[in-house]
Amino acid sequence: MNTVKIFILVSLSLAFGIFGFSCATEKKAEAPKQEQVTKNLVPSKAEVKGPAFLMEVTDLKVVMTVNVASKEIVETPGLKGNIKITNKSKDVLDIQAVTLEYLDEAGKPIPYKTDEKIVKVYPFWKALQPEGITEGTLDVTIPTTAIKEKSLRKIEISLVYVPSPLKRETLILSEKVE
Repeated sequence: MNTVKIFILVSLSLAFGIFGFSCATEKKAEAPKQEQVTKNLVPSKAEVKGPAFLMEVTDLKVVMTVNVASKEIVETPGLKGNIKITNKSKDVLDIQAVTLEYLDEAGKPIPYKTDEKIVKVYPFWKALQPEGITEGTLDVTIPTTAIKEKSLRKIEISLVYVPSPLKRETLILSEKVE
């Protein structure tokens, strides 16, 4: 009988010891050193009408990664939003891309720093029929200076397209895999 009591006592002591040791060595989670911050552009919606198209951009926002302690931007900020293009011409428009340029109050381009990632072109690659509509998401970068110094006053968006009638040739190659 004493052996059973001793065995139970030893087992309980071991269980409490292991449990207590595992609680004592538990690591505290560190606070994140960086956080993602989103700021809306004002206005967040714009409409541009050209002779052959109507372009709408909506939900424009800047997404940036910031050092929590210093509040400094640590990566090139991104410009995100939605884009909708409507063909207003009577011809097919072969849309190639949308390019962006960020301008300051004087209308001069805001340059990127030498170490920043530059993504100013959003490829589209879409043949748009008359009265046709295409939609997509905009995901490019914006210079840190435009955000940090609040120098951004305008965004110039260029729609790169080839008007029709566009001649296309199809070539067929007789090939096979052996």
